[in-house]
Amino acid sequence: MTDSAIAQYEHVDFSPIQKATDDEVVTHSRVRDVRLPSGRVLALITLDNGRDHTRPNTLGPATLTQLGEVLSALAARAAAGEIDAVGITGKQYILAAGADLSDITKVGSKDDARLVAQLGHKVLGSLSELGVPSFAFVNGLALGGGLEIALNATYRTVDASAAAIALPEVFLGLIPGWGGAYLLPNLIGIENALEVVISNPLKQNRMLKPQQAFDLGIMDAIFPAASYLEDSLRWADRVLGGDQKVERRNAPGRIERTVKWPVAIKMARGMLESRIGSVPRSPYVALDLLEQARSGTKAEGFAREDEALADLVVGDQFAASMYAFDLVQKRAKRPVGAPDKALAKKVTKVGIIGAGLMASQFALLFVRKLQVPVLITDIDQARVDKGVAHIHDEIGALEAKGRLDGDTANRLRGLVRGTTDTSEYADCDFVIEAVFEEVGVKQQVFAGIEAVVSEDAILATNTSSLSVAEIGAKLAHPERLVGFHFFNPVAVMPLIEVVRTEKTTDAALSTAFVVARALGKKAVLTADAPGFVVNRLLAKVMGEAARAVYEGTPVGEVEKAFAPLGLPMGPFQLIDLVGWKVAAHVQDTMASAFPERFYANENFHALAELAEVVEKDKGGRVTGFTKAAEKVLKGHIGRSPASAATILARVQDGLAEEMHVMLDEGVVPEVEDIDLCLILGAGWPFIDGGASPYLDREGASERAFGDTFHHPPIRGVER
Repeated sequence: MTDSAIAQYEHVDFSPIQKATDDEVVTHSRVRDVRLPSGRVLALITLDNGRDHTRPNTLGPATLTQLGEVLSALAARAAAGEIDAVGITGKQYILAAGADLSDITKVGSKDDARLVAQLGHKVLGSLSELGVPSFAFVNGLALGGGLEIALNATYRTVDASAAAIALPEVFLGLIPGWGGAYLLPNLIGIENALEVVISNPLKQNRMLKPQQAFDLGIMDAIFPAASYLEDSLRWADRVLGGDQKVERRNAPGRIERTVKWPVAIKMARGMLESRIGSVPRSPYVALDLLEQARSGTKAEGFAREDEALADLVVGDQFAASMYAFDLVQKRAKRPVGAPDKALAKKVTKVGIIGAGLMASQFALLFVRKLQVPVLITDIDQARVDKGVAHIHDEIGALEAKGRLDGDTANRLRGLVRGTTDTSEYADCDFVIEAVFEEVGVKQQVFAGIEAVVSEDAILATNTSSLSVAEIGAKLAHPERLVGFHFFNPVAVMPLIEVVRTEKTTDAALSTAFVVARALGKKAVLTADAPGFVVNRLLAKVMGEAARAVYEGTPVGEVEKAFAPLGLPMGPFQLIDLVGWKVAAHVQDTMASAFPERFYANENFHALAELAEVVEKDKGGRVTGFTKAAEKVLKGHIGRSPASAATILARVQDGLAEEMHVMLDEGVVPEVEDIDLCLILGAGWPFIDGGASPYLDREGASERAFGDTFHHPPIRGVER
């Protein structure tokens, strides 16, 4: 065919990658003929790896090769007039979760990486060149290559109960490389494609629900789960017979390409530069591909994806992303050092000391996830009433958004109570404090509660940097106290640092891990050390930023100097988010504990008293201090500004040194736990692998302690 997009792959030798993946869990392509109501015959392919739904179908080289052979045979049958259409669906709940990432990480060269891209294009692309229409019946999870199967088909339906639909590649340092970057914008328009390919992955890997995919025009029809396949087959029969018109409001002829397309790309580029800087590669590569998809043939689009994917797969950022992905998907699910969950105390009622904003966030999370009675307390009834009202309002907001039904919302409201009478805490199994960050205050509230609760009730402190042992020093039973450090916003941030003192029992620790899991959080065990993990390292970042400012470096220049770290926000933007009082307290804690390694300045506290400390641009980036802040700082700023290179080297070396010290001190068992905390608790980017792979690559580890964290360092295939 002269207009074939896959003819360019006809003579490519794929044997190098097929030989290298003997351990692939093959997703088989099983075919059966289905006679439609009209008498037409549809050959239905079902993708199935033989495992249950917890092990999704994936698309490795052997899987793709088998699917390619099946499609080739079906094309021959279509040419012989034996079948009228081809359909493809998946095993129960799952179409496919995309490429087999374990295979992709094993590619030995850029040439092999290119072969992976080309094989996917050849096989999936053939769905549109069978000689008869093809139908993708998206019966469940469809991520990455799974969604690209559907995009390459002629028509698409989706099960209304499908778990998630997405092109998440940019989140992992890649791009949609099996047709997605060309086909999607030409199917649904550039603005919608930018949302799916770039914006959603950068929003903590946001996925589409089936209805959203249908509304965007990715899917042509949506059917309920109970009769999904039957409805889809009947619909396909009507389409084949011309009785069912498939209306696509964003059909190629209706997509405006002259003005809207370049404007949307320009706006997206500006958004990226403002939000993530210029360090992450994959979002910009994806943006370039989407821009180029405006014109040219499908074959040209596929060829561009081949080169882009090959280049990214062998790069440092993808290697670090895969390391980070493995931490989040595996290590986080089996926390190192967590005692046997059988030791955990069953939690049937939760007590929260405090009724302020943080306490209210705790209460909402506990009642939603555990669905047990939750009791909050404070020093006066007015504060208690305000806290309970806030929680009820938040439940109402969730109900209004459709995330809770009316019965559930009413039940959750009924489970939340407030009181000033601490004797009501007598039957609580798990009590957590959310009071002022001061040791004496926390000791006082725990002393009052300990006198009321049972001897085996677990006490938890949400301290962000104080010594848990010191907080529990006056308890009659300090062995029941555990650190349980959330990150703000509580509902969103996935990490809880579980802190063990020398006296904490395995039962208390096990309960903390079981509760964290029930709350939908990932827990990491840390020793009772100043700042634990995340705040200790953020204090290093913020301290080096402050040092540069006090030397005389403009705030905007300091923010820019930190850009190569790839953090979601600059240091002063971060301080402004967490609060200047909190930041000042953390800096004091760290500088007091380790004065030779942490920088703190007395003016932090003076700045913290101001209503506004920094000025920001429209993107939220810090551009300078307010006039009030400049007045506070007057006379305290030096005249020796540091260069961007000096500032960056300081923070890189400082982080490497501190992480090495933390490992020597046993704050966590391994550097992987530090990286996991930074990813989950501070939004540290996947493309850095947390921090350690980046610090190794940049030479900071060698400069700081004469070695690397990883042996060999985590790097791309081709250096």
